[in-house]
Amino acid sequence: MKLLVIEDEKALADNIKSYLSTNEVICEVAQNYQEAVAKLNVYSYDVILLDIMLPDGNGLDILHYLKAEQSEAGILIISAKNSLDDRVAGLELGADDYLTKPFHLSELNARLKAIYRRRKFQGFTEIKFNEIAVDTNNHEVSIHGKQLELTVKEYELLLFFISNKNRVLTKQTIAEHLWGDNVDFLDSFDFVYQHIKNLRKKITAAEGHDYIKTIYGLGYKFHNN
Repeated sequence: MKLLVIEDEKALADNIKSYLSTNEVICEVAQNYQEAVAKLNVYSYDVILLDIMLPDGNGLDILHYLKAEQSEAGILIISAKNSLDDRVAGLELGADDYLTKPFHLSELNARLKAIYRRRKFQGFTEIKFNEIAVDTNNHEVSIHGKQLELTVKEYELLLFFISNKNRVLTKQTIAEHLWGDNVDFLDSFDFVYQHIKNLRKKITAAEGHDYIKTIYGLGYKFHNN
């Protein structure tokens, strides 16, 4: 899951990033309106954690922007207790949920995961694609009922492919999803090919079908023949 935290309180933003950042979650932070819009112009995110009150703008304007761009990102609003009108306005603009400050990071994490599942997989915790089954709670993959041993990046790559099946994904899109804006410091995206090669090899070795198709000059597509 790739997450953008839009929050101007640096201590809170740092705590959220520290708590949520794992091998399965890429967490980035924007501390004001301009920085948030700049990131949203360049990168795509699975879920956005949005503070309505920003020092240089209104978070509701970011919701308007996302709606205009037809963004598929899930949105969780975080707000102070006295901003009920803003929360209602945010939900009417398409936000998925809201959380009132102060909150426990464990509850925040649970709500973000729930939004992600609803957006990507209609709320199911077990995702099936023909003979492939993915348990998103335990981060396990099985083929024909037999567990498949994947690295964290291979697991995230497979989940990304399944959630975007039948869509062409460029190497850059895949790299940004797996590594966030750290890809800006990389010389090439050759490592994407290696991860795809390893994932394909493990799936076929387990007698799974090779659903990953190379679209020359464009990228990759995950689909049935």
